[in-house]
Amino acid sequence: MKLETKVSEIEISYRPAIGRKPKIQCALDAYTELLPFFSTNTIALQEQFVCMYLNRANRVIGVYPLSLGGITGTVADIRLILSVALKIAATSIILSHNHPSGNLEPSGADKALTAKIKEACNHFDISLMDHIILSAEGGYFSFMDEGML
Repeated sequence: MKLETKVSEIEISYRPAIGRKPKIQCALDAYTELLPFFSTNTIALQEQFVCMYLNRANRVIGVYPLSLGGITGTVADIRLILSVALKIAATSIILSHNHPSGNLEPSGADKALTAKIKEACNHFDISLMDHIILSAEGGYFSFMDEGML
């Protein structure tokens, strides 16, 4: 006789097909892989926030389009960023967002958010590898390359 329960059983499965996934060795590699996740139709109109998750070998596990915002901002919920990392057993994260204005310089809010996410990642032994800002005009700003991470 099977017991009835109101509690759901949890099953864990981990089968990432990462053998042929890109390996990220520098900010340019990350930028190249992240760019297709930003809508070319709205990159100069709306801010978007996208997270890339990597394994210990710096191979991309996957990319998560976190949010689509307005002209001057979007939401980057740290709990969502880290919950995805934990669910897929990522050991590193690369953050990215666009500046519709075309200005690649990070704002004070960008710097504060990056520091806050880095601190949160440290609690889970997850490395924040980089935060990349891009624009419709091309090019990018890398927090790592600029020594800000």
